[in-house]
Amino acid sequence: MNKKINKINKSFNITSICRQDIADKFGEKVALSLSDSEMEHIADKMASAYCDNGFWNDMEIFVQAILDIRKKK
Repeated sequence: MNKKINKINKSFNITSICRQDIADKFGEKVALSLSDSEMEHIADKMASAYCDNGFWNDMEIFVQAILDIRKKK
């Protein structure tokens, strides 16, 4: 049962943000001026925003696509 619990709770990364992403929109000077703490704050806010605005719908679409592919095999 412990293996089952570990499997069900195993995390898979979805995305990340780096200073280059910031530089692409705001320039390198702004990107390099952000502290690691500020970058973590931005990442946290973006993760929350994604969960609130599309994560669950997107997950359903992509899981269903996999299930549909399985049916065709």
